[in-house]
Amino acid sequence: MRNGRYAVSDLGAEAAAKNGKVSASTPEAVMAELQTAFASLSPRIRAAARYLLDHPNEIAVTSMRQIAQAASVPPNTLVRLAQALGFEGFEEFRHPFREAMRRNGESITDRARTLQDFSRAGSHGELLRELAETSISNVATLFSTTSAANLKRAARMIIKARNTYVLGMGSCYASMHGFYYVGRMAIPNLLFVPQQSSLPADDLQRIGRGDVLFAATYRPYRRDTVEAARNAKASGAKLISLTDSRASPIAADADLLLLAPTSTPQFFPSMLAMIALLESLLAFIVSETDNEAVANIEAIHRNRMATGVYWPDD
Repeated sequence: MRNGRYAVSDLGAEAAAKNGKVSASTPEAVMAELQTAFASLSPRIRAAARYLLDHPNEIAVTSMRQIAQAASVPPNTLVRLAQALGFEGFEEFRHPFREAMRRNGESITDRARTLQDFSRAGSHGELLRELAETSISNVATLFSTTSAANLKRAARMIIKARNTYVLGMGSCYASMHGFYYVGRMAIPNLLFVPQQSSLPADDLQRIGRGDVLFAATYRPYRRDTVEAARNAKASGAKLISLTDSRASPIAADADLLLLAPTSTPQFFPSMLAMIALLESLLAFIVSETDNEAVANIEAIHRNRMATGVYWPDD
């Protein structure tokens, strides 16, 4: 085994070439293929390969130029190395390493250390690019996998409920409270949980048939949110779950499941796609309401203007 987080296997079969294109999709498989091919490489490419085998943790976070400099080879040698293994280029070669960094079972502490690895390697530009790519990817994935039919159904469930309890704990508190804050301008049946100095269990004592609980949590899942969701279902309420996976503990009991990806190089899951979904749901809610909702919004806005809530326009 080489030093670093990615173990190097003696078996290269997992990454065997198929029609000139490697099938390796994990760091371990890529490194196994690299080790298998090592002896057949030219001396200069072998120097680059040796450095990568000995420093696998740098592949995801260090720029190609910096890796080449550390390996004492021209940057183009890394491109040739990747192509010798069947990849189109070095970015494709290291894609599995970056994907593993995003989604693998690293603890929050491990991910925080990975952020520091970017800094120690002087790769702040790489970090910013990773943040941009994952943010764009999360939002694109959200809108490509979320159906208008599900948003419409969620909107109608929320509108027609006797009470819709909006539950957000921890980092979900701010985004779910923002949803409640804007949504209550249009419809009066929204209640936020937990109230200040309260617990979800206290605020959901009266939930029952005719009510909806709209709950959000993502890995690491909040116990209080999971228990509140299960208790609400046991009381006869409908459950709309906003989470990151079908394996989430609030997914199985949901009457309607809304999924938002949370991948990020950050040490804690990204809220960006979840907020985009909540904003979209607010738009669907208003689109499904009657003229009374528009009148509610107008009345609130007019009152705020009259009482000087907003700073006057120039």
